[in-house]
Amino acid sequence: MTTSTGVEFITDHPLPTLSFLNATLPEDIDGKAVAQAWFAEFSKAAAAIDAKAVAALFLPGSFWRDMLAFTWDFRTFSGIDNILPFLESQLSVIKPHNFKLDDELLGLQRPFEDVAWVHGMFTFSTATGEGSGVFRLVPTANGEWKAHVLYTNLEALKGFPEKIGPLRNQNPNHGLWGGQRAREIDFVNKTPQVLVVGAGQSGLELAARLKYLDVEVLIVERNERVGDNWRHRYEALCLHDPVWYDHMPYLPFPPTWPVYAPALKLANWLEHYAEILELNVWLSSKITSVKQDPSTGKWSATITRGDGKERKFEGINHVVFATGLGSGLPNTPHIDGMEKFKGKILHSSEHKRAEDHKGKKVIIVGACTSAHDIAVDYYNHGIDVTMFQRGSTYIMSTENGWKVLMEGVYSENAPPVEVADRLNASFPHHMAVPINQRSVKRLAELDKDILDSLRAVGFRLNFGIKETGFSLLAWSKAGGYYLDTGGSALIAEGKIKLKNDSQIKEFTETGLRFDDGSELNAEVVVFATGLGDPREHIRRLCGDDVASRCGPIWGLNKEGELNGVWRDLGVKGLWYMMGNLALCRFHSKHVALQIKAVEEGVFGERYSLKE
Repeated sequence: MTTSTGVEFITDHPLPTLSFLNATLPEDIDGKAVAQAWFAEFSKAAAAIDAKAVAALFLPGSFWRDMLAFTWDFRTFSGIDNILPFLESQLSVIKPHNFKLDDELLGLQRPFEDVAWVHGMFTFSTATGEGSGVFRLVPTANGEWKAHVLYTNLEALKGFPEKIGPLRNQNPNHGLWGGQRAREIDFVNKTPQVLVVGAGQSGLELAARLKYLDVEVLIVERNERVGDNWRHRYEALCLHDPVWYDHMPYLPFPPTWPVYAPALKLANWLEHYAEILELNVWLSSKITSVKQDPSTGKWSATITRGDGKERKFEGINHVVFATGLGSGLPNTPHIDGMEKFKGKILHSSEHKRAEDHKGKKVIIVGACTSAHDIAVDYYNHGIDVTMFQRGSTYIMSTENGWKVLMEGVYSENAPPVEVADRLNASFPHHMAVPINQRSVKRLAELDKDILDSLRAVGFRLNFGIKETGFSLLAWSKAGGYYLDTGGSALIAEGKIKLKNDSQIKEFTETGLRFDDGSELNAEVVVFATGLGDPREHIRRLCGDDVASRCGPIWGLNKEGELNGVWRDLGVKGLWYMMGNLALCRFHSKHVALQIKAVEEGVFGERYSLKE
């Protein structure tokens, strides 16, 4: 995928070890008392709009990460020199008050032998909303405890609660529901406030959030069924994320759900999700035009429905692209001689099933997740398959990886995902670099046997950007790794063949020729080489002018926040919603709250990143 990766922005921030802080940990430390004392000072100073007093409670090298609550944006401020100006600007605008400490989630934590922090969670109110927060305090040389990290998050808008629980519809409905739903779906004599392009998990979850905030949403999906974006991918596709990480808003997976869901099962679940939550989806429909009125910022759209009838809407307030990570178009590199090849050339997005190539020799170009999954599928069907590895790959076993990276946050007996999401987000990406580096070393020890066996057959390995494993690879370029679910052993055993000693020079009639003169014969070549820039989705529907005004989508900016997704894209009323199930669960609420705030006229001014 082509994006601005933000790799050049990743800076070193030391882990607050006891030796770095020149501090000691008292044997009789009462973590709860420490948290309560610090929080009392913090809440008093913040409510009094005393920026200097608040900043004095932080380490010089501390972090404040905010999602909408204080900035109406996604921002991470590192160091007092950045935190203080932010507080001086925003405290008087946001007017934080009504701070309450969660007494159940307090205490001392020892993530490593040489690191100790006191952790706490809290809630607060602002002029327009309700927020939550997470803090971590570390000891200093003089015995004081100061904040190393503070995270604040917008949870709700005052006066506009979600219509759930006691606020749900409580009226009996005798025989009217079917007709009401049909009229709601068809938008009879109505224009949706929000048009969502795509009914994958990102579009569905955002639509659900908005529906229960009383915002009218129409999702347009080109496929015949909800879930076809998973149903029509290669048959061997299975999630590599565990179920407790993947729950969806309002409708979590049942306790019988497998830890790793097959794509077809997930597809069916998404279809039921849309039905149960009564989401308005037009299937087998194509958006032929989306245009913005430059004078009002509102959108018009022309949609051809499955029955061939055309529908035009004027005055749509928001358009959300929920069209996935990448352009939707194969990112197949041009290689000399492609036209000579007498076999079949596919991109991984076009691959469906291994049995289609029974009895043929296959080369897969690429060595990350899709390449491994497809190679395993070929091997399992008795097909001769060779993986061509262009560069090195980060490998982590899911068996060990999730235990090291998620235990206590996302796991079978961890806190509810609503709490886990906030704990996870409370680690700013740059701040988490040294933590991830330690985790990667630990994982390499646990995965030593499989890593050594891969090295033995020449598979090229790396430890990720700045040796942080897959984390910065995922945030920076959404690729470059494989979370091993069995493919690595097949490569190590030679059951999936490996070629990586020379780069591809050209296609021949019967396969590939490499720079060193070697050749591989094949009847099928599959390029598992990613997808293009997501802005191409916008360009195809909205035109060059709108697309050119959009900033980059994905990749980290200099503060360590993601570009473009879930917040300001650079064009009024235009949003991009994407991510895995967990990211969509969490950030669908952020996008929904922003849209609702705009609709109700309570959206504040973004305290945006100044380049």
